[in-house]
Amino acid sequence: MSKISTFIIGRLRGCGYAFKGALLLLKTEPSIQVQTGIMMVMIILGFYFDITATEWILQIFAIGLVMSVEGVNTAIEAIADFIHPDFHNKIGFIKDVAAGAVFIAAITAVVIGFIIYIPYFV
Repeated sequence: MSKISTFIIGRLRGCGYAFKGALLLLKTEPSIQVQTGIMMVMIILGFYFDITATEWILQIFAIGLVMSVEGVNTAIEAIADFIHPDFHNKIGFIKDVAAGAVFIAAITAVVIGFIIYIPYFV
């Protein structure tokens, strides 16, 4: 098998693992499930108000940002709990920082949502 074929097969496997991970997040993580519901509402609002292409790009970016950072946060928390299941100050710090990253992404998404939708409601 050529190097190109091996490379392509490796990338396809990687996509399969990534898809599996996304499904695991959706099936097992309540925070992702809530955010998926919010995502659906925002998509419906986008169609209802017929937002511009630029607004769609910003909205999709904000949704992707929050969902991605939440996935990374979930992975960090799982690793931290696996490494040190009992309470530990450093593990708590790591988990708090990861949650803080989600908070920043969520606030960013809310601001983007306000910038897009306030003119449509006013």
